[in-house]
Amino acid sequence: MKIKLYNKIAKCGLDMLPATFEVGEEITEENGIVVRSADLHSVEFPAGLTAIARAGAGVNNIPLDVCTEKGITVFNTPGANANAVKELAITALLLSSRRVKAGMDWAETLAGDADAAKKVEKEKSRFVGPELFGKTLGVIGLGAIGGMVANAAAALGMKILGYDPVLSAEAAKALSPAVEKTEELDRIFKESDYITVHVPSLPTTRGILCKKNLEAAKDGVRLLNLARADLAVDEDILELLASGKVASYFTDFPTAALAGKEGVLATPHLGASTPEAEDNCAIMACRQLSDYLLNGNIKNSVNMPCISLPREGEYRVGIFYKAENATEAALSEAVLGANVAKATRKDIGYMLCDSKNPIDLEKINTVGGVIRTISY
Repeated sequence: MKIKLYNKIAKCGLDMLPATFEVGEEITEENGIVVRSADLHSVEFPAGLTAIARAGAGVNNIPLDVCTEKGITVFNTPGANANAVKELAITALLLSSRRVKAGMDWAETLAGDADAAKKVEKEKSRFVGPELFGKTLGVIGLGAIGGMVANAAAALGMKILGYDPVLSAEAAKALSPAVEKTEELDRIFKESDYITVHVPSLPTTRGILCKKNLEAAKDGVRLLNLARADLAVDEDILELLASGKVASYFTDFPTAALAGKEGVLATPHLGASTPEAEDNCAIMACRQLSDYLLNGNIKNSVNMPCISLPREGEYRVGIFYKAENATEAALSEAVLGANVAKATRKDIGYMLCDSKNPIDLEKINTVGGVIRTISY
C-alpha cells in the first residue's frame, strides 16, 4: 500500500500504519492519503486511490462529491481535537469579558515609568469587565466540541442553553445535567449573554451570526466563533460592534475586514494547534485508514456508510453501490455464502463480504448500480 502525505503528520500517527506501507509526501499512484489542511479540490486523484483520512474534523478542503462518485472513502477524526478547542473556547470567554488583552497592552506602556504603580491604580477601571458566573451561555452545536464547552462553562457557574437539531444520543448522554437544551434557535439569541458556535460550515449554518439573528439579542452580547469563518457575516459583526449591540467578537479566523477593529479579538486558527491534539488526530486518522485499507472496515466516514466486520475468511471484498432494492438483491445473490455486513448512507450502499471461499468479482461487477469493488 502507498500512502501520500499532504501535510506534516505526527510520527506517532504514522507509526499506526503497517511497516509494509510506503509513506511520504513524494508518493505517486497512492492508495491512501493523510491530510490536515491542504486543499485537495484541484488534485487529480489516481485510479488506485480508495481512501482519504483527514487528521481533523472539518473536511471542506476535500471534494466530497467527487470522492463519493469515485468510491473514495473520506474519514475525519471527530473529537480528537475537542479538548484543545474547548480550552481555547474557555480562554475566549474570559478574554472577551475581562478586557485582559487591552489591559496587558496598556501595561506594556509602563516600562521604565517611575509612576507605574500609581497609574495602575488610576487606570485599572478602564479595563473592567463582567464575571462569567451566573451569566447565560448559548451554545449552538452540542457535538464533541460544543458539548465539552457547555460542560466546562457549566462547571464555571454559567447557565447553559444549548441548541442542536441533529444531536446524537451519544452526544446527549455526555452533556452535563446543567445544560438546558432547546429546539428554538431564537432562544439562543434572545436569552444569552454569550453565544458560541460549534457547527460545521453548511448551507444551513453559514452566516448564522448575522444582523438578522442578532437583532433580538441582548445589548452587549459577546460572540465566539472557533468553528468556521463563514459562520459569521463580517460586515454585520462590525456594524453591531459599532452600535454596542455586540460587546466583543472573538474569532479564530481573522479576516482583512476584522483585523485590528475595536471589539474584535482574533487568534490565527489556534483551536486545534496543540501537540496533544495533533497527535490525537494523526493517530485516529491513521488507525482508521489502516483498518480500511487492510480490512474494509469504515469508521467515522463523512461520505460513506460505516461498517465493521470481523475478519475470519481468506477472501474479503467491499462493494459500493447505488442504494436501490434491485441492486442490493442482485449483490446479495452474487455473494451468497459469504458473511456479509451492509449499510446505506443517503443514496450510497456499502456491502462488506468476508468468505473462506473465493468471491466472484466478475459477477459482482456485472450488477447494475455498482460504483466500485475493492478486494482487501
